Amino acid sequence: MPRALLLTGDAAEELDTMYPYYRVQEGGWDVDVSSRTMRDVQLVIHEFDPNSDAYVEKNGRKLPVDVPWAEVDVERYDALIIPGGRAPEWIRVDADVRRITEHFFARNLPIALVCHGAQVPAVYGLLKGRKTACFPPITGDMENAGATVIDAPDVVDGNLVSCRGWPDMPKFGRAMMEVFSKSINSASA
Repeated sequence: MPRALLLTGDAAEELDTMYPYYRVQEGGWDVDVSSRTMRDVQLVIHEFDPNSDAYVEKNGRKLPVDVPWAEVDVERYDALIIPGGRAPEWIRVDADVRRITEHFFARNLPIALVCHGAQVPAVYGLLKGRKTACFPPITGDMENAGATVIDAPDVVDGNLVSCRGWPDMPKFGRAMMEVFSKSINSASA
């Protein structure tokens, strides 16, 4: 059975995290959640409030962790998922997060980036020359990292599939599973 690694941390957006987590399982995949420690991750809910210039944040569910970043054996996984929220801005400074992310890019394995998730590979220079979607306010960051930002709910660039955020989940979920399935089918051919 194919296996995906969901790379995250505290303050990951709940829908950005839980939708792909369940979608890959519906598609017949196993998925392991990885964070800095084995402590449950505190997810957050981002809402848009007309009385606020930015989104507002509330605590969401807790997500159990299967394996800490330092213990991830990248060879066990067929795909990588990096959800959005605020987690990407701080997990990207960890050496193991870099090791894990670079492995999937170097081997052209499927990678799903949701919302702010693009911040992780961008800081390592891995989006240079690539097409990606992202949360619109970080478009300049992605362009400065050498990416071409596409304003769409389901951007596919080879092994990379991305979206702007949780409102894109229906189209993104289908695109993600097509990219993931294509990779597994070509590997077994």
